[in-house]
Amino acid sequence: MSGGTLRVVLGDQCARDVASLDGLDPARDVVLMMEVQAECTYVPHHPQKIVLVLSAMRHFARALAARGVRVDLVRLDDPANTHSFRGEVLRAVARHRPARIVATHPGEWRVLQDMLGWEDAAGVPVEIREDARFLCTLPRFRAWAAGRKSYRMEFFYREMRRETGLLMDGDEPAGGKWNFDAENRAALPKGLTPPEAPRFAPDAITREVMDLVAARFSAHFGAVEGFAWPVTAKDARAALAAFIRDRLPLFGDYQDAMAAGQPTLFHSLVSTSLNIGLLDPMEACRAAEQAWRDGHAPLNAAEGFIRQILGWREYVRGIYWHLMPGYARENALGADRRLPGFYWGAPTTMRCIEQAVAQTRDLAYAHHIQRLMVTGNFALLAGIDPAEINAWYLAVYADAFEWVELPNTHGMAIHADGGVMASKPYAASGAYINRMSDYCGGCAHDPKQSTGPRACPFNALYWDFIARHADRFATNPRMAMPLRTLAKMDPRKVAAMRAEAARFLATLDA
Repeated sequence: MSGGTLRVVLGDQCARDVASLDGLDPARDVVLMMEVQAECTYVPHHPQKIVLVLSAMRHFARALAARGVRVDLVRLDDPANTHSFRGEVLRAVARHRPARIVATHPGEWRVLQDMLGWEDAAGVPVEIREDARFLCTLPRFRAWAAGRKSYRMEFFYREMRRETGLLMDGDEPAGGKWNFDAENRAALPKGLTPPEAPRFAPDAITREVMDLVAARFSAHFGAVEGFAWPVTAKDARAALAAFIRDRLPLFGDYQDAMAAGQPTLFHSLVSTSLNIGLLDPMEACRAAEQAWRDGHAPLNAAEGFIRQILGWREYVRGIYWHLMPGYARENALGADRRLPGFYWGAPTTMRCIEQAVAQTRDLAYAHHIQRLMVTGNFALLAGIDPAEINAWYLAVYADAFEWVELPNTHGMAIHADGGVMASKPYAASGAYINRMSDYCGGCAHDPKQSTGPRACPFNALYWDFIARHADRFATNPRMAMPLRTLAKMDPRKVAAMRAEAARFLATLDA
């Protein structure tokens, strides 16, 4: 291909219309795809996440080849593999002698820094194109954020609704409200069984990848057994259709619910497909909007789902690229405790943690409330080091890439950014978990007790957290209620709860 273009497609860019393929000339260009060890191990990624990305890459490479595109797929087990992006780009330049390299803007800061050095290293021009798979460009987000003292998702979301026309009736939001979140907080009633989510049986390509990953990454948290994620665009659309048909109608009501033995409930399970390029975000939003307009799903369900994609997903990507790299180093609450072993599956008496971690181990999945209000809430209250909890979330979830993981963890779950994203920390006692789940039934701890042998650790930790940071929160109007409650408490009760928290935290340190 001497004189043509080397077009780089990364593992989370398996989209037919990815920007680096725009203008491709099959007669002169080569598409480079790289399976490298460094991307599997910079954190110890869940084996199912590695299978997802590698299998999607191999399926995408096969689909491109079927269209007559020349694909240079460097396999993980290639003996000549340098196992780094830069090393494989340099080898590909030597093989193909291109006139230029074209890539799509990556999803992680560290990859962009590497990519910015390719031109000097390879000696050929490198063009990095905007990732057009997102609904808000990075320049568009920077324009929205410019001059703002705070970056509230709700205001960004409203602008995106106006720009796209999603769930709009003329200039007004459908139903007269922008946000139906207040209607989406019901606990799962007894006797209501969510429909089974679709599972996609591994084909020969995926099984080959599973064997490779099992052999190389058996020490990582989780296993390849049970892998059933979509790895092609066709299966991703089937997963979306199944959600719209079977689970969207009740998604809104129960999107904050948690239930033992019910890991997926009414959730969509399309985040993996969105985040690696198999599913178009606008296609997903339009499908939900059409379901509402057809009378198949209520407005609170369609709006809740669309807000997750059009609002939250686009917003966290914008925050990430607007504030990096300094954002990752922020630690507003001075948290410095090591991550407890039960995040990696060590025994714990807390049933909510055990349930969330066990399904994460088995499925590489937990829904947003489990991540925010169970594992994230505990990390916030216990003062876990942001770097450690961020690395854990990035490692264990199949849909986790740093652009989406870091703001969700750093800003929402542990408030390490001091309120850049969230106007208050999402701290909660055992009462919240008891209200929104059935985890507390059969637990060794009682969510109504704050001290004593059966006390729920979340209770003492919650009030210790409030007391520990009372001065910081004194000027935050959204923290006024818990601070007033703390001030009215019997000082002896406060002291007892803080002593209980200290004893519990000492067991973590041990």
